[in-house]
Amino acid sequence: MSNLKDSSGKRPSFIAALSVILFLCIAMAVQIFVLKQNYATHITLIMAATFAAVIALISGFSWDDVQEGILYGCKIAMLPMLILMLVGVLIASWIPAGTIPTLIYYGLNILSPKIFLVTVAFVCAVSSISTGSSYTTGATFGVAFMGIGYGLGIPAPITAGAVITGAIFGDKMSPLSDSTNLAAGVAEANLFDHIKSMVYTTGPAFLISLVLYGIVGFKFGSGTIDTAQIDGILNGLSSNYYISPVTLIPAVVIVILAVKKFSGLAVMVIASLLGLAFAMIFQGYGLGEMLAFMNDGFVSDTGVEAVDALLSRGGLQSMMWTISLGFIGLSYGGILEKTKILEVLLEKIAVLVSSAKGLITTHVLSSVAVNLFSASQYIAIIIPSRMLVPAYKRLNILPQVNSRTSEDSATVTSPLVPWGLCGVFFAGTLGVPTMDYFPYVFLSFLTPVIAILYSFTGKFIFKEGDIESVNTYHDEETVEKTV
Repeated sequence: MSNLKDSSGKRPSFIAALSVILFLCIAMAVQIFVLKQNYATHITLIMAATFAAVIALISGFSWDDVQEGILYGCKIAMLPMLILMLVGVLIASWIPAGTIPTLIYYGLNILSPKIFLVTVAFVCAVSSISTGSSYTTGATFGVAFMGIGYGLGIPAPITAGAVITGAIFGDKMSPLSDSTNLAAGVAEANLFDHIKSMVYTTGPAFLISLVLYGIVGFKFGSGTIDTAQIDGILNGLSSNYYISPVTLIPAVVIVILAVKKFSGLAVMVIASLLGLAFAMIFQGYGLGEMLAFMNDGFVSDTGVEAVDALLSRGGLQSMMWTISLGFIGLSYGGILEKTKILEVLLEKIAVLVSSAKGLITTHVLSSVAVNLFSASQYIAIIIPSRMLVPAYKRLNILPQVNSRTSEDSATVTSPLVPWGLCGVFFAGTLGVPTMDYFPYVFLSFLTPVIAILYSFTGKFIFKEGDIESVNTYHDEETVEKTV
């Protein structure tokens, strides 16, 4: 590919560059609020990319330059999206293997009436880490806990806050999560470096949240839990799946390989094959059945509604919505990057991003703003992260700080947007309006604050050479080694 040598002297005006971002915001607003099409984001992005291409052509760039941007974005997306495909495969092999059911079973057994809210957050975190889905956790454990909380006399908004905090934390920290893989891919960070980096911000935020839930829930601790719903789930799991520490071996293997810095792609393949073997050995599934599950998704048929809703998921095909969005979004970002639209915009905020504290603060605030305007956490992850890559490069800050900041702002605040898909989902599923549970989702407030505090103190803002990192922005092979 060329390095835009023929177009090096060409650049859009600030008004032209700004119009590209405004077009995206307006188009997303029309899609969500006027047309009421929450799932048409792909087409809106294609339209936004087309508009950006037209602006680039008017500004003097050639179609080859625009196409180079598109291919550049796709190149960045390639390995993360391959991993995302394998995440679906892994989930569909780990459920019949008993790995995910065992994790959930053990998590539910720690339920305690005296620390109900703490337990709710913790169990929902375990479930989301296991499944990689905050939505699935909210629709299953979340609903069950809402009923139990009502029986204990705990206000519904408080219980909902604990459910969402645990669900979002687990989703954020899970290598099975689509948003986690997307954030790492967009920022060109190694997946497991990204997850380890989030421990420094999301970890303390979650621990503080647990303390706050303990304090808030203390006065409700004298109630008695009606465990009928939980017992139903436990019986459904133990009667239909092999529940044993043995089935946790695939999960242990994934941790070991991650610590040893194996490629994320290799880890997912190995873990999926282990799940396949365990399902055939311990559950008696045939090879043909497992191949179908790993492609189309596993369908649980226990007769227990909550268990079946929780465990009917996975499969390579189930990830295609997010994968296609990732390719389109990164293609859009590639156009903005290679036609200097991002460069022009960054020059206007150069003072704000000239230091780590300014960069992190700007990243957090812009991600929250995009979340509000676009009603999409995916767009809030993709656009600010890609736009600010040059600033992270200039300050020699590692990619995992960029990816971490995306999740510290875009992911954790998505349940707080009443008109966003995440906010609409949790409000509808838990039966509590977004603005009612808003004050009790402690993780959503604490994580961005901690991220900004670190930037002002310089703590855990890792620069090249500070820690061992698979990728750096100045490594010529970064794109190839993204995962």
